[in-house]
Formats: sequence, C-alpha cells, structure tokens
Amino acid sequence: MTLDAPRHDGRAPGDLRPVTLTRNVMKNALGSCMAEFGDTRVLCAATIEDGVPGWRKASRKGWVTAEYAMLPASTSTRSRRETRSRKGRSMEIERLIGRSLRAVVNMQALGEVTVTVDCDVIQADGGTRTASVTGAWVALHDALAEWVRAGRIPRLPLTGQVAAVSMGVVDGRCLLDLDYSEDSRAEVDMNLVGCADGTLVEVQGTGERIAFDRAQLDALLDLGQGAVARLCDLQTEVTGFRK
Repeated sequence: MTLDAPRHDGRAPGDLRPVTLTRNVMKNALGSCMAEFGDTRVLCAATIEDGVPGWRKASRKGWVTAEYAMLPASTSTRSRRETRSRKGRSMEIERLIGRSLRAVVNMQALGEVTVTVDCDVIQADGGTRTASVTGAWVALHDALAEWVRAGRIPRLPLTGQVAAVSMGVVDGRCLLDLDYSEDSRAEVDMNLVGCADGTLVEVQGTGERIAFDRAQLDALLDLGQGAVARLCDLQTEVTGFRK
C-alpha cells in the first residue's frame, strides 16, 4: 500500500470523517449537542446547578465537570449499563472531558455554580472521547449563554474553544480521525485535545504494537492540530462564538 493511497472509506490520510454538530437536541438541557463523527454519535447535554463541591466552597469560583457513558447498544455487542460499578475507561474519559472544558472557562467569572456536561455514546465507531470533547464544548457554550440571558452572570465566561481528534499509525501510515476498523488494528494510537488558538490541552499517545519515533510523533501532531483548527471553525459556525 502506498502512503497516500485512499483509506477503506475513500478518505485521504489527513481527512476527517464527515462531522456534524447539531445544537438544541434536548428540551430540558440548558445546552445540548449531537456530535457526529462519521458513524460515531455522542449526545452531549449541559446543566447548571447552584453550589460547588465541598472542597470548592467559599472560593467564589465555579466548577465544570463531565460524565461519560456508552449506551448498551452503542456497539455491535450489547454492553451492560454502568449502574453498580463504573468502568475505569469511562471514568478516565470523563475526567479528560472535564479537564478539557475547564481549560477554556474563567471559573471566577462563572461564580459558585457547577456545570455538568453529560456525554452519552449512542453509536460507537471509534473516536468517542474526542467527539465527546468537541460536542461538549458546544453544549457548554449554549448552557452558559442561557445563564447570561437569565441574568445570572453578566457575560459569557468562556476564554476560548476546545476540540479533540484522534490520530494513529495504521499499516505504517499516519492517519487522522480513526474509525473502529482502523483503531482496532492501529500500531500507534493517539488523541489530541487543543484550543482554537493553537495551544494544546492534552496529548495521549501509545505505541500499541510498535514503538514510534519523533518524526512520526511530529507528523501525527501536525495532522491533529490542523484538524482541531477545523473543528473549532465548525464550532464557531454553529454557535457564532467570538472570543
């Protein structure tokens, strides 16, 4: 296979899957977004409650957190609901989402409230955590905009935008936005969370089957940062956000 040959779905190595961010998909959430990356679909819903965790009280600062789960029929074989015990993977992903969102929120301007963004995977085909981060920002933006309209805060406490994308080495090639068929056999698996201004929030990278060198790392980061910029442009298009 040549390095620039089309992938199984016809995409070039540096192409995203078709991405759609659909707002206002839930009646009772202050902000909601259906994030679709190809066949991966994540429902993101943001709510705001008065008060903060005990360790945060009297700080005059707010808190932003997230919860993540995969619905039982989101994959080809039914998975059990996480009712009695949480899966370690889900806890790790929701912490990633929370860290990513907090990177672009002015907690002082938010005030002593807690914003929770629930991310539920209704269909999984690779990249569920990165789709969650990207859609969660839209839900967060809309919830905070509603808080402003309600007169609870004077202005939007967002300092920027955050989005995420997956990359990897598959059959010796650096590829962007892996679907499940690619991710399941990737030699190197990587996720990048970044902001619209080009700064990075988190890089997760693992040599699943091979060790990787600096040149491959740089190539993957270049793919990822370019994609994050495109995803932030899409967020701006659907929300009208301007820093």
